[in-house]
Amino acid sequence: MEKFGRNDPCPCGSGKKFKKCHMGHEDELISGKMGTLQEEAGKKITSLPEVSYGRAKEIADAIDMGELTGTPMGIKFIDLDAYLGLGFHEQDTSKDLHRGSGGLIVNFNKTRKSDPKRIYIAITPNINDSTLIHQLAHVLDSLGGSRLMPGTFYQLSLETEIPMEHLDHPKEFGDWLDYCKDRFNIELDAEDQIISFLHQHNMLLTGDDIKGGDSQGLASKSQKTITFLMEHGEEIDRLIRNRPGYTGKANKKGEE
Repeated sequence: MEKFGRNDPCPCGSGKKFKKCHMGHEDELISGKMGTLQEEAGKKITSLPEVSYGRAKEIADAIDMGELTGTPMGIKFIDLDAYLGLGFHEQDTSKDLHRGSGGLIVNFNKTRKSDPKRIYIAITPNINDSTLIHQLAHVLDSLGGSRLMPGTFYQLSLETEIPMEHLDHPKEFGDWLDYCKDRFNIELDAEDQIISFLHQHNMLLTGDDIKGGDSQGLASKSQKTITFLMEHGEEIDRLIRNRPGYTGKANKKGEE
């Protein structure tokens, strides 16, 4: 069987490093089983019909992915319930699924072989503008920012006790979120406003922080973000109080 380095991408296509995924369970990769399953999943996902909910088509058409990220990819929006119904979302699950109007970027590794020229975003019919650009910022960040895939840090979060919110939304994501907000004149919802506030105060982890492998240093920086949120709780509450998704004061982990 082919040997994989500890820090190589896992061949199962999860987007995680080999040491965080199938290392120690290499038997599950025998005979290309995972690759075959991944290919079958990709075909089913890419066969889902395209949808155009809310401002999805308008915003996607206005974005030149090649110019912005150097990677000329298109975007295909699919129905979130139809995607989840396929049962292939495993570690894609994130807080985004529980937002008032849902959205979820599909891990590129699932669809790359079946449709290498497009990125898939699953959305609900009642998608709001903030959730829409939140997912678009993830795409831009994954292609031309931190180059990290959201929803793939569950194990790191467990090991370091760093909130997933901090790992899924690095500084580079904040760059793109504010870019989209300004370009499309969108009022952010409560969650995204908190991220934007942290970004403007240089309190988000960077992609290099997350990829650096220094768990202790990463946890220390995350704790500084938590402390900052606690110290600015009243100011943040005033900013988000009248925004969609507001459920009360920001807690110590940076979630509404």
